[in-house]
Amino acid sequence: MSKSTASTLKKKGGGFKGKRKDKRKSELVDLEVPLQIGENAGREIRTVGGHRKFRLLRTNVGNLFDSKSKTNSKVTLIKVIENKSNRAYARRNIITKGCVIETSAGNAVVVNRPGQDCQVSLRKI
Repeated sequence: MSKSTASTLKKKGGGFKGKRKDKRKSELVDLEVPLQIGENAGREIRTVGGHRKFRLLRTNVGNLFDSKSKTNSKVTLIKVIENKSNRAYARRNIITKGCVIETSAGNAVVVNRPGQDCQVSLRKI
């Protein structure tokens, strides 16, 4: 069953509003698929107006910014150490903004929203 953003058939007091149109494609909601550490994988999503958006599903590389030398470098992601949004995410290696990741260059924090941006931007701890 698909999720929809359409209004409900119930009134505030519990009564029935009456007949309603069927679900429209424009009202459907895409299910959340969290970004995990693993071999690179993604998918293309159709948006309003026929445009395309790319969503990252798994990745094992990130862009590490070193604030002292003001340089970016590409690092390999090993595992999620801590995820403050959900403890289970750390066990499942799910990447969100603010999580601490063990990389090939040491521990780093994710500073962007990787599911939206299609890349993992890191800052050294």
